[in-house]
Amino acid sequence: MPHMWWVVAASLVVGLVAAYLIWTAGRVERLQGRAELAARALDAHLLRRAAAAAVLAERHFGVELYAAARIALDAPPDEREAAENDLTRQLRGVQLDPTDPDCAAVIAASRRLALSRQVHTDLVRDARSARSRPLVRLLRMGRGHEWPRYFDIDDPTLTVPADVPAS
Repeated sequence: MPHMWWVVAASLVVGLVAAYLIWTAGRVERLQGRAELAARALDAHLLRRAAAAAVLAERHFGVELYAAARIALDAPPDEREAAENDLTRQLRGVQLDPTDPDCAAVIAASRRLALSRQVHTDLVRDARSARSRPLVRLLRMGRGHEWPRYFDIDDPTLTVPADVPAS
């Protein structure tokens, strides 16, 4: 009968280790999925801002802003960060009037983009941290997914001049 306790203790330890591994694999999978969804949301906000900037450029501003917006809309994935940074620089170079609906749309899209970028960065950081743990790497728990990537762009938040009241 005393040997029975060893069997029970060993079974309990194996059960706890299995539960921990299953929980860890689920966490890695959830973080990876959330990072992928955040990347899609970020892409959608980038497209909305570029489209709003193209409309604004067509109606009020010159060719340079329109060209930057079109390049941002049509950029391949490996050139996307540079195109978005160029669009941000072009938008900061023009005087935006928040009472104009087109300008307000670009300002709102830029604010949403900044928030989406922050959420994406946080989730990518968490997913990379979970996947870089030694046990996760040893057991190759994240092998079914691509390594999450940061999207490194300048802060897209646009400032409104102090003398113009915000709507």
